[in-house]
Amino acid sequence: MISELLEGRPLKHPLHPALVHFPIGLFVFSFLLDLGSFLDEATNLAKGSYYAIWAGLIAALIAAVPGLADRAQIRDDHPAKERATTHMVLNFIVVGAYAISLTLRAGHLESHGTPFLPFIFSLAGLAILSYSGYLGGSLVYRDGIGVGRHRRKTATPEITLSVPSTGAPRRFVPVADVDCLSDGETLRVEVNGNLATIVRLGSEFFAFQEFCTHRYGPLSEGSFKDGKVECPWHRSCFEVRTGKVIKGPAKANLKTYEVAVRDHTIYIRAPETVRDQQRQLELSAAVPG
Repeated sequence: MISELLEGRPLKHPLHPALVHFPIGLFVFSFLLDLGSFLDEATNLAKGSYYAIWAGLIAALIAAVPGLADRAQIRDDHPAKERATTHMVLNFIVVGAYAISLTLRAGHLESHGTPFLPFIFSLAGLAILSYSGYLGGSLVYRDGIGVGRHRRKTATPEITLSVPSTGAPRRFVPVADVDCLSDGETLRVEVNGNLATIVRLGSEFFAFQEFCTHRYGPLSEGSFKDGKVECPWHRSCFEVRTGKVIKGPAKANLKTYEVAVRDHTIYIRAPETVRDQQRQLELSAAVPG
């Protein structure tokens, strides 16, 4: 319940990207007040900057809580994990820089102009915040972190590794017990280096590639209706049985995998290994005409 709240599911919107606007706005506002205090020392702009920093620090710490929850949801093998860690560390450095600036300002509240040293710490904090904000934006727009999660009705599935034995790359591989999936629930499976989604719809099971052909949204986190899956990021729609595109922005069909149920166990026909696929491409390229 708490994790869903921090992710913003009840609000139908990721929580962290919404909250970060407050500390960013307050820190920029304090910078503008500092500049104003240098231009007109007869005003109380320096004191206003002090209180803007106070409010910005409080807002930053509040925004950090759902931010940490978002980072915890990123898989360790995802390339966004390292960027999210850098984003987190830089944000804590920003908080430290503004906290130092605030401490240095405390004894000069009656001064008409902002003291030089705390202004330098604030300026450094704002510069680091700008780069950290860029990283945060790339996590959303490039990696899709936090995007579309509010449309998922069940828990995010873990990845089950199922690698067939050497010498039988195309045999059926057992991946899970039938009872582990309820109607509409999904399972992510990695076989021969290929990541696939298995979904149960009624009494049938279907398997297809995990990532959308548009911008690689995780289809295991999509919504299912009438034998179709809708991508949680940009709402491309595909038939789960054939992988055919029903609605864009995606244009390419999905890869689908054969599924069988035997002795209360779900099997998926193992796709070719990534190495085998590369070898086929190389052989095709070598054939003239």
